[in-house]
Amino acid sequence: MKITLINHSDTRGGASVVTLRLMEALRALGHDARMLVVHKASENPYVEVAAPAWRAKIPFLAEHLQIFTANGFDRGDLFKVSTASAGLPLASHPLVRGADAALLGWVNQGILSLKGIARIAAERPVLWTMHDMWNMTGICHHAGTCDRYKHTPGCGDCPFIHRKPSDTDLSRRVWEAKQELYNSKIGFVAVSSWLENCARHSSLMADCRLFRIPNAFPVESFTATPTRSRRELGLPEDKKLIVMGAARLDDPVKGLPYAVEVLNALGCADAAAVFFGNLRDTNALNALRLPYVWLGPVADPRDIYAHASAVISTSLYETLPGTLIEGQAAGCTPIAFDSGGQRDIISSPSEGYLIKPYDTAAFAAALSAALDNPLDADSLRESVSAKFSAKAVAEAYIDLLSRLG
Repeated sequence: MKITLINHSDTRGGASVVTLRLMEALRALGHDARMLVVHKASENPYVEVAAPAWRAKIPFLAEHLQIFTANGFDRGDLFKVSTASAGLPLASHPLVRGADAALLGWVNQGILSLKGIARIAAERPVLWTMHDMWNMTGICHHAGTCDRYKHTPGCGDCPFIHRKPSDTDLSRRVWEAKQELYNSKIGFVAVSSWLENCARHSSLMADCRLFRIPNAFPVESFTATPTRSRRELGLPEDKKLIVMGAARLDDPVKGLPYAVEVLNALGCADAAAVFFGNLRDTNALNALRLPYVWLGPVADPRDIYAHASAVISTSLYETLPGTLIEGQAAGCTPIAFDSGGQRDIISSPSEGYLIKPYDTAAFAAALSAALDNPLDADSLRESVSAKFSAKAVAEAYIDLLSRLG
């Protein structure tokens, strides 16, 4: 089967990484899978840039000018919403025209418009993987405490629109445009049970074909035995290590202040924290009293996990946090707030600790227990392998596509 996967990037952010992994898993099953992106950073020969950079900028700027205008020319929250009002004409791209099926990933910020998606879906089966809440809301990627996406009609009076509240604002207009698109035969894939549950409560997706398939992870490439020493990696050599990673650590969604609070309450003299990922504010860790290292962006964190005892996530909400899966695959005990897809990873006490949001004292106590009595590394690895192996995930997508066709 010829399958084209469309995503904003091949490496920037979690959705990009797991989409690239899915493409590779589909190819391993013998399918001619290829990927279209706006930003290509890998050397993978099966990833193609959808358009020159200058051409991709046009729909990106057009969409954000629309949002900027709707916000009364206020830059606040400009990049927390998307409208898919403009996009590249990918329905006519050779990789799409020749495809038997299309898999859409994170296609916001000007890569595809809603009308462009309709054109693609008119000619072939389409599965759209949801990596956040955008598909089920008017314009936001994470609704937080807002439940207007559950109303009929949905959204309107959007907290991300800074003009005077209106039930016919930009969020309602995009909600209506999505409702028209969703009458087509597109199938939607939620990557976690939490996201699936949110979607089933969305008025917009009430009648959609909705499935759940987790993200694929190369579990077999992770091991509890590191290939490089702590000294080579720049890690403390005499401490129990606690790992936290993200594309951007101080993204408000990641809850870094909670992590600092937890680690400061730990009271463990023989522990140290290891952070990897970008920091927009390089002072974000200044209040941390526990010894720590910040490694910046890390292309391959496998040895970091292999040296660590625990991996933590203090996110306010997460679809399916990949660092927990990676850490668990390397034998780290995972500890996280129960604030989204974490429950799919830590589904029993033998798989880690789920903490009531946002109880930092309970989190610190669980982390202390994990450092003193780590869970069995082999059992952690077997658990995560059974749930998230790339082969099983790719087979599930092929099964769905055969049913959609």
